[in-house]
Amino acid sequence: MPWIQPIDPCHNLLASGIIAILPVSVIFWALVIRKMKGFQAGLLATAAALLIGTTVYRMPVGLALLSTVNGALYGLFPICWIVLSAVFLFNLTVRSGQFEVIRQFMATITADRRIQALLIAFSFGSFLEGTAGFGAPVAITAAMLTGLGFNPLYAAGLCLIANTAPVAFGSIGIPVTVMAQVTSLPETAISQMIGRTLPFLSALLPFYLVTLMAGFKKAKEVAPAALVSGLSFALIQYFSSNYLGPTLPDVLAGIGSIFSLLLLLKFWKPKTIWRFPEEATDAAPATAASIPGRPPRLLWAFSPFIILTLMVITWGIAPIKNFLTVNGTLQFPVPGLHNAIREYNGNLLAHIFRFNYLSAAGTAILIAALIALPLSGLTPGQGARVFTATLRQLRFPILTIAVVLGFAYLVNDSGITQTIARCLADTGALFPFFAPVLGWLGVFITGSDTSSNALFGKLQASTATSIGVDPIVTVGANVSGGVIGKMISPQSIAVAAAAGGLVGRESDLFRFTVRHSLLLLFIICCIVLAQAYLFKWMIPTYIHHL
Repeated sequence: MPWIQPIDPCHNLLASGIIAILPVSVIFWALVIRKMKGFQAGLLATAAALLIGTTVYRMPVGLALLSTVNGALYGLFPICWIVLSAVFLFNLTVRSGQFEVIRQFMATITADRRIQALLIAFSFGSFLEGTAGFGAPVAITAAMLTGLGFNPLYAAGLCLIANTAPVAFGSIGIPVTVMAQVTSLPETAISQMIGRTLPFLSALLPFYLVTLMAGFKKAKEVAPAALVSGLSFALIQYFSSNYLGPTLPDVLAGIGSIFSLLLLLKFWKPKTIWRFPEEATDAAPATAASIPGRPPRLLWAFSPFIILTLMVITWGIAPIKNFLTVNGTLQFPVPGLHNAIREYNGNLLAHIFRFNYLSAAGTAILIAALIALPLSGLTPGQGARVFTATLRQLRFPILTIAVVLGFAYLVNDSGITQTIARCLADTGALFPFFAPVLGWLGVFITGSDTSSNALFGKLQASTATSIGVDPIVTVGANVSGGVIGKMISPQSIAVAAAAGGLVGRESDLFRFTVRHSLLLLFIICCIVLAQAYLFKWMIPTYIHHL
């Protein structure tokens, strides 16, 4: 007999909502107020969710524990698999000396930390999000910036904030594809709606990043670079999402932004070179002559990342991905949990664990690292020692990610998340304003825009229809709001902390990003509200096939 998931366990939606928000509040309290380590905050929040889930929601203890374990397993694979492979590849470049050549090359382009952040955190990170996603962009770009000499906290924080613009179309457009499946709305229309919302954020984000780094006065010095970087990205993101579909906006916009900025730098340079205050200011910028044997040596240095790019693109090609999935996937119903929970809408909740060991993005990254190993000049023994050291480096982040995903699955399976969603849905005509908040909350809890869309997509569409608003507006808002939640998701924080060498300082990183997340979320909320009632011409024309 399946357990029925309650939405209003207190028979008073306001009271149920207040109780439901408590486990989520525990994470904020633990990270912001108590400044706990990531895994400690996750364990405390999981304990709170277990207590509320089993007492207030009357979820059977066995189901609650199984749900938590299932989430932890998902945290280990595929999430930790991606992080481990990405950091391993980066550590190989450091051990072989390739990253030192990259660092020198970046200085020949510009020694200015502001422009380096635009190139790596924003443009290159967006490209990686479009190809791999699921934590790989933050892991790689945060490690790169730290290796270049960035303050580790700023490196990780900037990469988290920069990663907001591309998340909606990450992993070859998977979040949009999932949303279309859940809502039965056309994938093209959802892509167009997001592409008429996020470019406003994308255009502003580079200048926002630089202002965060160096202050408004210093940001104005590189305004041309920020403008070219942001506008080129936004225009390509708009065009590709509206006319090509959801699969390529990040890939094309990331590449376009990189080349646009490099082209600008051939004709324009900032008047002063800006570095972090704690850095030595008398160091002479590297010159082209300081990199012996270029361009062959540059090609050697960048070869791991070139191979990485080719691998993740190849893994994203539909026929190849399908072949790898069919021939390299083990899946099984989770014993005692599969179809043991009946959702509020009457559907049984499936719990299938999929071990897609071939098609996983982490596998593509690991193969890239193994191919790059002999090219880097390292022996297999040296590579094995780097991998062992990487495992030691990531032991606490792996624990943190597993705990956080256990928490996410528990609050979803118990009905806690759905209670919060129902409270927001009861805001009536103001719902379009709160629709992005729902997506933001979903990504905060699950760490994934894809998961948030699967969780709240149907609710967004049905609520909008009931209040006379085009459902494509709120469905797109769930995706757009979700990208803002990515920077404060405990899962993302753990990944960035691992890559940036900030293990144990997750609370510092959370406090660094949370205020920016809330500000950008407010901007998206205002845009969506205006689209729903004032600027209806922005809504794409489409046919809703039920």
